[in-house]
Amino acid sequence: MLIYHGAKTFATRSPTAQMTHRPGASLASPTNPRGERSRVRRGLRRWQEEARQAFWANSSDNFQVTATPGAGKTRFAIAVAVEALERDLVDQLIVVAPTDHLRTQWAEAAIGQRLKLDPTLSNRVGQVRNGFHGYVTTYAQIASAPKRHQLRAQNKRTMVILDEVHHAGDGLRWGDAVANAFADCVKRLTLSGTPFRTKAGETIPFVRYEQDGDTFQSQADYTYGYKEALADGVVRPVVFAAYTGQARWLNSAGEVVATGLGEGSDGKANSKSIEQLAWRTALDPQGEWVPHVIAAMDDRLNHQRSHGIPDAAGLVLASDQDSARAYAAIVEEVTGDKPILVLSDDADASNKISRFRDGSNKYAVCVRMISEGCDIPRATTIAYMTSYRTSLFFAQAIGRVVRARRPMEMATVFLPAVRPLLELAAEIEVERNHIFRIPPTAADDALDELVELRPDASDNLETWRPLGAEAEFAHVLHSGKAVAADYAELAPDDESQDFLGLPGLLTAEQTAALLAKRDGEIRKKARASRSGQAPDVDLTPWEELAQLRREVNAAVAAVSSASGEPHAAIHVWVRGKVPGPPSNAADAAILRKRKFALRSRLVKNAGARG
Repeated sequence: MLIYHGAKTFATRSPTAQMTHRPGASLASPTNPRGERSRVRRGLRRWQEEARQAFWANSSDNFQVTATPGAGKTRFAIAVAVEALERDLVDQLIVVAPTDHLRTQWAEAAIGQRLKLDPTLSNRVGQVRNGFHGYVTTYAQIASAPKRHQLRAQNKRTMVILDEVHHAGDGLRWGDAVANAFADCVKRLTLSGTPFRTKAGETIPFVRYEQDGDTFQSQADYTYGYKEALADGVVRPVVFAAYTGQARWLNSAGEVVATGLGEGSDGKANSKSIEQLAWRTALDPQGEWVPHVIAAMDDRLNHQRSHGIPDAAGLVLASDQDSARAYAAIVEEVTGDKPILVLSDDADASNKISRFRDGSNKYAVCVRMISEGCDIPRATTIAYMTSYRTSLFFAQAIGRVVRARRPMEMATVFLPAVRPLLELAAEIEVERNHIFRIPPTAADDALDELVELRPDASDNLETWRPLGAEAEFAHVLHSGKAVAADYAELAPDDESQDFLGLPGLLTAEQTAALLAKRDGEIRKKARASRSGQAPDVDLTPWEELAQLRREVNAAVAAVSSASGEPHAAIHVWVRGKVPGPPSNAADAAILRKRKFALRSRLVKNAGARG
């Protein structure tokens, strides 16, 4: 078996001569530990114990574990590291993490198992300080001084743990540095929840690949996926609540463009360029889309906090720092709770994350600081208000809210109803391998490495001006499929149920119907918080028209979900039943008749099913 890295090829070698078992070693001190093996192993989850056994049964220097975010990769790795010291197979440990915050998190987790790792060792210091079993560093630190870390690894028999190892594929500089620094380690344990890169031709050091036709695929030595973790109760089920809405902007020709996020009023899918601009318009802090979704998120969190999760918290993910600051202000306006604002250039960012993790703050607004690796078990909701749409970023972001603490917890992700994100949400339970083509080709646009959506050249952002966007609940995702609100499934007493609590309590249709039913109340709350008016204010005529259009679109989606027909076909049907212009040009009377016709069809279909 070969391990590929750029132009280099690493052949696996037998560590037999180096892995001499000398019983009696322990971990009471870095020099002479005593009798901790049973204690360290105690409490391992089933998959962690299986992976531990597989690690020791493997004769290769390299062992890769792929486990879904939130499954407990750190706990498993520490148990293996402790055992390697106990068996006297290694003299020191090196852990490589993506960020400085995770350095501290690793060290804190290790100390709980009487394993002392130094998270403060800089490149200026020579060898590991006395009193420590090793140290925790970052990929960036390795890249800045690979020779320093190579000498440390060569000085003693070393085991290296590469956390979120996909980062070692971030360009040749990082990958080469990691490959060179740890080529002589006795054991290399690589970990990832998302073991794939998004650039064609990029390989990850110490990861095993096998050729399949014109591609190479990474091969993990042990895999623990989301489905398995969900069945074991290790992670929470996730409900994806997608929100659409009308977006309006001024294009380069000075024309006003109005369309839904995912499709136009005719039910046809928007072009890629139009969808991108509609998405950006929806995320504009000056519009109504963001406060509406924030209000929906707050409604969900309040429900959780009053139904068994008193410390439930939410994360708001922004694309940039300016948006993050604006979103933080909106969160405070809509909810009355001042969020913790975490920015990448903030020297206190790591401490803020820790305070949010251990405190009682309801919200944190961040750019990328909490997208990967940060352990915040009380976070149960995400408002995905960023235009980042890579598989890697999305999976890691969702991973922040899936860690289960107790039964009957469920995570909720609020996101724009746009094709790139809906596709990623539908794939969240699918195992993804690291795949690259031979010869390297241009990266798939849908998988560009942390690249934001960019309009076509004809739609210059300098001339693009957002005019506003309104949000409306579209559907939930269930088993990879969009499920719209089927009003026929909603009984009058369903409102009192814990509709997003115990999995399986309600059907996906009932869950969607409840979210849709609450949508009008949430819209009033969001609007009142920003305008200062009373929540129960009467709608203006134009607001009533907008509300009716939303209701017609929701009913179209419900009929489409129930019948399997595309939205466009349902729009054509209802315009045949109630003649007149498209919804965006129809008056209130026509819209009411169309809504009635659609709901009558739903009830009729439900009766036929019964």
